[in-house]
Amino acid sequence: MRRPLIAGNWKMNLDRAQAVELAKSLVAPAAGLSGVDLVVCPPNVYLDAVAGVVRGSKVGLGAQNMYYEKSGAFTGETSTDMLKDVGCQWVILGHSERRNIFHESDGEINKKTLAALAAGLIPIVCVGELLAEREEGRTAEVIRTQFDGSLAGLSAEQLTKAVIAYEPVWAIGTGRVASPEQAEEVHADLRKLIERRYNAATAQSVRILYGGSVKPSNAKELLGQPDVDGALVGGASLKAADFLGIAAGAT
Repeated sequence: MRRPLIAGNWKMNLDRAQAVELAKSLVAPAAGLSGVDLVVCPPNVYLDAVAGVVRGSKVGLGAQNMYYEKSGAFTGETSTDMLKDVGCQWVILGHSERRNIFHESDGEINKKTLAALAAGLIPIVCVGELLAEREEGRTAEVIRTQFDGSLAGLSAEQLTKAVIAYEPVWAIGTGRVASPEQAEEVHADLRKLIERRYNAATAQSVRILYGGSVKPSNAKELLGQPDVDGALVGGASLKAADFLGIAAGAT
């Protein structure tokens, strides 16, 4: 049985005081939630402050990005060791905003994924199609290309330690959301792809999250789909009540 995971991507939002307050408002209620993993991913500059709040609680800490080199002349980048040093256990990689705004390639995401796993971080690797690609009937092709490129060279054991997040780009921050049936179709296709590339046991072990305008009102139906193992939450993760409401929909 795959354990549900609800991860909050705070993106480039909040100040230090707001980040700390949001984290504080999650810790106590999270203690009462069983059968689900919770992770928050603040901006890098607030990781240390949030770590001090969630340490020892049921709320895990993740980063929104990282670089694949361990150290060196890479101005503005953050290494795996730095993330672990401030208490991170998780890291989001290949988010559609990284792919489409900052033009990260599957190859770069692959290097980051391998580096994260080598360091003992759990990567949440994102895949997803643009609206035009869906309208052209290319969703399966796009997902397959991103999966094969971003996760190239991973052993079955490594893949079971990673998480995949399907986020249709047309549903992120738009208010539009994939129907439960649309989400399940892509998640099921991803699981079949894993089975073809690896084996049935690996396919059944890997958690696949849905990301894209998830909120308390649609969480239970989305998360109730057989192959949807949780959510990567954007805007709704900035409000404790909404984030916890989504988590409740996974239990």
